Formats: sequence, C-alpha cells, structure tokens
Amino acid sequence: MGYIEKNLMPGEEVTLKAKISNAIFIWPIVFALVGIVLMFSSAKNNALLCFGLLAFLLGLILIVQAIIVVSTTEFAVTDKRVIAKAGLLRRRSLEILLTKIESINVNQSLWGRIFNYGTLVVVGTGGTKEMFPSIAKSAEFKQHINTQIAEIK
Repeated sequence: MGYIEKNLMPGEEVTLKAKISNAIFIWPIVFALVGIVLMFSSAKNNALLCFGLLAFLLGLILIVQAIIVVSTTEFAVTDKRVIAKAGLLRRRSLEILLTKIESINVNQSLWGRIFNYGTLVVVGTGGTKEMFPSIAKSAEFKQHINTQIAEIK
C-alpha cells in the first residue's frame, strides 16, 4: 500500500495514476555505455581507461538515483483532489482539492515531446505552485485533471 492509498479520505476513489517517465534513464545509460566502450577500447592508454571507468561509475550512480526517483514518486487524481508524493529521505507532497486548483500547466522540452513526458505545474488558489518533472503522459494527466474539475462544477 503506497502513500496515495494510505491518504485517501473516506469514500474517495483514485481515477488515474501517473508515474515518472522511463526517459530519465536515457542519459545514465548513455554514460555507462560510453564508459564501457572507452574502457575496452583503451588498449594502452591509461588516461582513457580512467576516463572510461569514471564515466561508467557516474552512469551507474545516475541509474541508481533514477531507480530511487521512479520507485519513490507517486501521482494520482481522485474524484476529490490531486495527490503527489516525491522523495525518499526528503519527502515532498502535494494534496490539493480539485476545487482549489487555478491552473495546470505542462512544460515539455523537445525530448519530452519525443518521449511523451513533461513537467507538471499545479497552481492552487493563493499562488501555491508545485512543479513535478518528468511525468509520463503529462498532457493526458493534465487533461484528466481538467475533466475531473469539470465534473465537480
């Protein structure tokens, strides 16, 4: 049972869950692969071997970091609110009633457009602004939130 299920109000139902895009693994995997290629192609060049080992270790560290981000981040829309939680050691959460949302924005880079992910920005009444990067299918998530808001009104 995750954070979202533990924090539902009585009678509240989850209508959609979102997750972090797997695209966050691209650069860590590229670093690790470049490191492997450099290590195996550096026949007698110790500097190239060290650089390859460094790139490989950096790639591994970034892969572990991405795994932690994916496994500790939750997003959901319920019939009453938007719930989000991110972080392992430092937790950041957002629980905002659908009626208190002023706007929802999705920012996508070129890579975000290609791999269908973006940064979700939820703005609540009173100027509360929360940003959640690398949300898979972020435009669909935004559309679902807008649909839920319309159903309430």
